[in-house]
Amino acid sequence: MVQQLYLEDVKVGDKWVSRTESISEAEIKDFAKDYDPQPYHLDNERAKDTFFGTLVASGWQTAGVTMRLMVETIPIATGLIGAGAQISWPAPTYPGDTLHVEAEVIEIKESKSKPDRGMVIVQIDTFNQDQQIVQRFTCTMLAFKRASGIPPLNNERLLGSQG
Repeated sequence: MVQQLYLEDVKVGDKWVSRTESISEAEIKDFAKDYDPQPYHLDNERAKDTFFGTLVASGWQTAGVTMRLMVETIPIATGLIGAGAQISWPAPTYPGDTLHVEAEVIEIKESKSKPDRGMVIVQIDTFNQDQQIVQRFTCTMLAFKRASGIPPLNNERLLGSQG
């Protein structure tokens, strides 16, 4: 099991790389039906007459895959508690793309008013199989110090046994 990190364990420059996950055409269409029903996410023929010219995944689906990979990869002990973010999609995600996440701590701010915690700013880039960035996500996460009394997140309960 990966060591769970508290605020005092995290350093600027820490990096993590996730496993890969592929997105199928069916998954793109299923997600779009429920959450982003636009022609370029739903219908191959209608997508030809759009800005993209072909079927593409919703940026929010890419964000969802990114979030799953972040949770599996970034070992903050008390969970990934978002406090703010900036997100962009420099390139689309296509059916059959295989994505992975590379994350790096770019800044740490200890709280002046609450000494048991701080903010960890992480640059999270989601790449496709061609190493092209399909999402750039700068996330500010709340992190607690070890002595805060906040118990670590039980990832085994959420993710199953990692054996």
